[in-house]
Formats: sequence, structure tokens, C-alpha cells
Amino acid sequence: MKYAKAFFSLLLAAIVVISFNTKLSAIPPLGKFLDPFHGFWNNAENKHPKTSNNLKIDGLKGSVEIKFDEHMIPHVFAESNDDLYFAQGYITAKDRLWQMDFQTRFAAGRLSEVVGSKAIELDKYQRRMGMVFGAENMVKAMKNDPVSQKSIEAYAAGVNAYIKSLSPGEYPIEFKILNYEPEKWTPLNTALLLKLMSATLAGGSNEFYMSNILNKYGADVVNNLFPDYPFHEDPIIPAGTKWNFKPLPIPTAPSLSDPGKTSQHKTKELEEGIGSNNWAVSGAKSASGYPLLANDPHLELSLPAIWYQIQLVSNDVNVYGVSIPAAPGVIIGFNKNVAWGVTNVGADVLDWYSVKFKDQSKKEYWYNNKWNPVKVKIETIKVSSGETVLDTVYYTHQGPVVYIDNEKPASFSKAGNIPEGHALRWVAHDASNDTRTFYMLNRAKNYTDYRKALTYYSAPAQNFVFASVENDIAITPNGYFPLKWKDQGKFLLSGADPANDWHGRIPADQNPTVKNPPRNFVSSANQFSTDKTYPYYLNWEFAGYERGHRINSRLAAMTNVTIDSLRNLQNDNYSILAENILPTLIKNINTENLNATEQEGFEIVSKWGKFFNTKEIGASIFEIWRKDLSVKIWGDEFGDPKVPMRFPSTDRTVEMLINEPNAVWFDNIKTTYKETRNDQIQASFKFAIDSLQRKFGALGDKWQWGNVKHSYVPHLAKIPGFSSKFLNNGGSKTSVNALSETNGPSWRMVIALGKNVKGYGLFPGGESGNPGSFYYDDMIENWSNGKLNELLYLQSKNEKSTHIISSLILNKTK
Repeated sequence: MKYAKAFFSLLLAAIVVISFNTKLSAIPPLGKFLDPFHGFWNNAENKHPKTSNNLKIDGLKGSVEIKFDEHMIPHVFAESNDDLYFAQGYITAKDRLWQMDFQTRFAAGRLSEVVGSKAIELDKYQRRMGMVFGAENMVKAMKNDPVSQKSIEAYAAGVNAYIKSLSPGEYPIEFKILNYEPEKWTPLNTALLLKLMSATLAGGSNEFYMSNILNKYGADVVNNLFPDYPFHEDPIIPAGTKWNFKPLPIPTAPSLSDPGKTSQHKTKELEEGIGSNNWAVSGAKSASGYPLLANDPHLELSLPAIWYQIQLVSNDVNVYGVSIPAAPGVIIGFNKNVAWGVTNVGADVLDWYSVKFKDQSKKEYWYNNKWNPVKVKIETIKVSSGETVLDTVYYTHQGPVVYIDNEKPASFSKAGNIPEGHALRWVAHDASNDTRTFYMLNRAKNYTDYRKALTYYSAPAQNFVFASVENDIAITPNGYFPLKWKDQGKFLLSGADPANDWHGRIPADQNPTVKNPPRNFVSSANQFSTDKTYPYYLNWEFAGYERGHRINSRLAAMTNVTIDSLRNLQNDNYSILAENILPTLIKNINTENLNATEQEGFEIVSKWGKFFNTKEIGASIFEIWRKDLSVKIWGDEFGDPKVPMRFPSTDRTVEMLINEPNAVWFDNIKTTYKETRNDQIQASFKFAIDSLQRKFGALGDKWQWGNVKHSYVPHLAKIPGFSSKFLNNGGSKTSVNALSETNGPSWRMVIALGKNVKGYGLFPGGESGNPGSFYYDDMIENWSNGKLNELLYLQSKNEKSTHIISSLILNKTK
């Protein structure tokens, strides 16, 4: 029983010393928590809900009928859009209220109100990063659009109607564990959750590392080891695509690049090898003669699930897909005419600028050869103990100075990601009306509607894949892309020079795009958006090409494509990286210098088929081998803890391993011996075998990849007992099925367009956010096994279906 596990893990050690009605630290008042009528026992749910129910709700203009299928996925039928989004807010809150509340408090820097003083530095960090600043700007933009304003306000009203209906005994279990109450929902909460997605997908940077490397090794080494275009690439927009527009003039780079002083701050580095996939194939390649579309966005997984499945039907829309629990509409999904999906672009939309204050008062900063006024914002942080903390944040025209000199707390690990004395320019701070994009996509009928919808979208930049029943397919890396000079933001920027500012944006209609390419498919896997001919700078580095190349190779070879063809591709565990480097690694092992276990391991990895399947021991050996080899090659030169730097990319490492066997970087400069490429290959292989043996014992079943990777889905607040069980599955960061320990496909979807659209999809979890519900994780087993559920797309509320197990009618009160 999940509650029992969580309860005893959290409370058993402290139970004898806690007053039953006093809250100490993070432990709830036990009298309240154990109350059989109002405590955690009250959160248990029956697997078999009432077959029908009627409620009267203040705020509705008409009646709404919600039908629930066997996974308790709601199919909402309303007579107007106001009632539709009201009902969406209501039913989402019913299933996910604590998740919505906790995530918005996290984004807003308000966790101290719940968990006490231990979250003060985290709250300061979130506010100094400008999360609320960006969300407030977003609300202003949405309220300037009558369509967006009505939808977000109706959604908020629905959430609040549900909150109002609850007694304390009916609060979700986490409120009881953490001993606090839900609060009124506002459009700002919606904006905060959307900005949190920007922080998740576009909140990392490498320029501090790159500036340190430039200072230490110079431009020649940087250009050699960190090139602006990879050796291996298979771009999203097919190479050779012509650009049918006249580009804007590119801003002129400053004559002297100033990387600034060497930084000792360790930033949030962009993680390599984590990403998402989407693609669409035209009717020319499908068995049905109509397009098919697939999407699996990869994120850090959690329970409750990241997404919330829903069907929304009113007088002008009938859409099915997944929503974000906090925002109206469907984010990824389909209707009878079109389907769409998204993956992260990875454009450079976050830059750091050094700031020179005039004096200790920090009232002015140097910019454009003069002193300029600093804007000051006083943040008020309330603590659950009753304490109030005031925090001062300074803003230049570029953004917040997250930490001024000598201000950063050494004990707060997240602060290590941020340099002192730098202002943050980030697209997430700008006003945006992203919800309008999804409002329009939900109602889209054709390619023209798709293109118009994208003009409203800003961040986080996404690769929007599209297919229509009219047999059009397309893909567009889309969002607010700053107009920059080449490599602007690759290194730290001087905040004093106007030439380093962003110079507007790339026009939305000049973002890269392709429609109905000759190869009859489009795809993305976070790799480079274009070949070198695209006239604008988006970034100097994207995700590796391996997943994208595997997808394109398989799609190119497919004919008579079906739902299963694409489902199987989503679950493809083959590694192009292993294909590229394993022959070189194998060839350069001296087998005479291996002990018996190493000999056996070498035989296994030599015969391994390069699939990261669950039972493959060769996959475990290879993964540890290649990771340690990277450390042995680069760690001596780029691993100085006093001057944080990053390693060259996997692409650059592969190129050197295969084609530059005598590169100076193979030598470990910390030893007197001059190591060669083969020395490092041999040493890393021995390390891989030794580490597996130390952790898992003698070579055997425990060395299998599924066990070594050890995937599971953690609870959002890491509450013991509320996470998933161990999931013994395959996949890897360099496979299409890019599943690691806790990061992977947050939603898998395949849509077959046609006279009667068919949808299939699944996410790792369930509709309910209640750990005491059968529907908390009822879909996770099928997801782990690579299966898809057929999605029930009802044409009307009167359509009969054996999959419907319950219904709820919401009526207006007057």
C-alpha cells in the first residue's frame, strides 16, 4: 500500500517524540494525519467509480457532460468554450490539484511557505532567475488577447470551483503530509507553469565553460575542439532545402571579443544525449494512403505524470491529446483533420552579461559609455514559521543580476550554476501568448491554420511536426529566435557594449520550415535545425545526430507504413554511436592483457548487436566503457575544479577516436608516461569490467542493461513509497528510445489520419495524482513494455462506447 510505505518511511522514526497535534519541521501533526475521517485514510479511492453523478457548480453558463473511459480519461462535452475550459480546469484540479499547486509554488519561489526555512535559498534563486517576472509579462500578453484571456480565466474559475468544493479531509494526501492548504488559482499560476517548461527545456548554458576554455587554451583550440557545426549531421530540415525569403541584415559582431575573467562558477550545463522525437510520413509511404504522425517528448519523469490526457469538445472544437495540468487546451494531439507534436529545438535563447556597477549602492550600471539607472525589486518571501525574508534583486535592461559579487550562498548547490555579477537575458522573461498557438492548433483544419497558429508561439522553442487529412506534412523549428551575430552567446558577453544586445528577432515566417519534402517524411530529434546554408544563427551546438539519423534511415526504408511501424520505431534501442565507434574500440584492445573475466566481457561486447535491449550485457559494458574513455581523454585538460570547463562533444570525440589516432589529447598530462589512444581504450575497458564486477558481482544476469540502467519514475516531491517500482526496460541516451534512469518518453503518441482518425498513446503514470488510486499508475506497465493504448476519440456525447465506465454532469446553479 503506497500510503503505508510513505507514512512509515517519513514518520516511524519520529513518532514517539511528536505531539499528535503539533507540526515540527517537515512532519505533519499526527493527530490530523491519522484521523480516520479527515487524515490520509480518507484519500483511498475505489477502482470502480460511480457510473453517473450530477453536480451543480457556480460559474457555469450551461451544462457540461464528462464521460470517463476505463483509464478515467475525461471526455468533456460543453456547449461553449467558456464552459469547456471551466470544466477542464475543474476536472484537472480534481485529479491533479496538489501537483498544480506544488509546481507553481516551486516556479514562483514560494516553497518556504510550505516546507519552511530550508527552502529560502531555493525561493530566492527562482525569483532572482526572473520566473515571476516572466510569468507576469506573459499574463499581460494573454490578457491583451480576448481569446486567450477568456480561456485562462475560465480555466482558473474551474480550478477554484473544485477547490471551493473540498473540505480539509478531502485534500490530496500531499497537502496532509506537508500540512498546508490549496490556494486560489489565478492566470499567473498558469503562466508560471508554462515558464517552468521554458526553464526545463531552455534553462541551461555553456558560455561560462566556453569562456574559461577560451581564456586557458585560446581560439585555435576552441575552434578545433568546439566547432560551430558537427562532423556528423542529419538536420531536421533536409540538407539542400532552399530558403525562399530575403533575410534581414545580420548584426555586426564587436571587433574585439571579450570573454571576461576566468570564472570559478559551475553552471547548469546543457546535458548531452537527452531529447525527444517526432516525425510524420505522407500518404505516399503509408498503407492507408493518408499521413501518420508520431511524437514522444522526453523529459525528467515524475509521478503524478507530467501530462494529463483529455478530450475537449464544444461547438467549434473536438480535440484529443495531452494537456499541461495548469493550462487550457491540448498541447500535443489531434482532431479529425490534423495532428501535431513537438520536440525541443535547443536554440540559444539565454545569455549572460557582465555588469559593472558605479559603486556599492548599485543604483547605476555602465552601458553604452554612460551610467544608467538600475531597477530594484524587493522580493518578500514568507516562511511557514511566520518569518518574513526580504530579498533585493537588481535589474539592468538585459535582465536580473541573479547574484552580485560575494553574495552567492556556498551551501546552496543550485547557486553554483550562476555566476556572480552577471545579468541574465532570457527569452522566458519576455511577454508571450503561447496559449493562443494551442487554442488555434486544437481547431486547425489544414496547413494554413497550422502556419498561422505558430506565429503566436515564443518559448520554449519547439519543432512543431504537422500532418493533415489533406495529405500535407510539415515540420517547423519555431519560437522566438533572437537575431544574433554568429556565435553570439557562445562565450560570456560584456554588458557594457550595445553590440552584444539582442537585435530583435528572426521573423517568424523565416524560421526554418519544410512542407511535403520529396522523401515523403519529416522528423526531428533535437539535432541541428538546418544545414550550413540557413542565413541566421540559432546556436553553435545541438543534440547529437545519432537519434535523428536512425529515425531518418528507418523512415526512408519504410513502405506501407502502419501504426505498428511507427510504434516499433519509437521503441528502437539501436545505437548509432555504438555502430560508429565500437569497431575501433574492439580493434584496439590487446586481448593478451586481459584476465579471465575481462576476456569473457570482451567476447560479449564484441558480439553485441548494438541494441540497448533489456537483457544485453554488452550494452552495459559498452556504456560504461565509452563514458570512462571520454573522462580519460578529456578529464586531465578540462576537469580542473578550480576552473570549471566542459568536455568536447561526443561528435568531436568520435571523430578523434576514428580519424585522429595520434591526437595530443589522448595523453594524460598528469602522468609522466605518454598515453596513446590504445592505452586509454584498454584502460577504460578494464575499468568498465571492474566497475560492473564491484557493483553487481560476478559476470551474470545482474550485468544486464535493464538492471544496470535501473529505470523508475520518481514522485514529484521524492516522497518515499509514492514513486514507481523498478522498471526493467531498455533504451539509452543514444537510441531513439532515449530512456535513462529517470528521463525518457513522457508521452508516446501515434496518429493515423483518414476518413476516421485513429489515435494511440500512453504516458508513464495515470490520470490521477492520488497515490491511493488505481489510476495513479495504471498505464505505467504498458508504457514500460513499449505498448500503446488506443485513444477513444468520441464524435459526440451521444456516441455509445463500451469503453465508457462513468459520467459526470456539471450543471449551472441558476
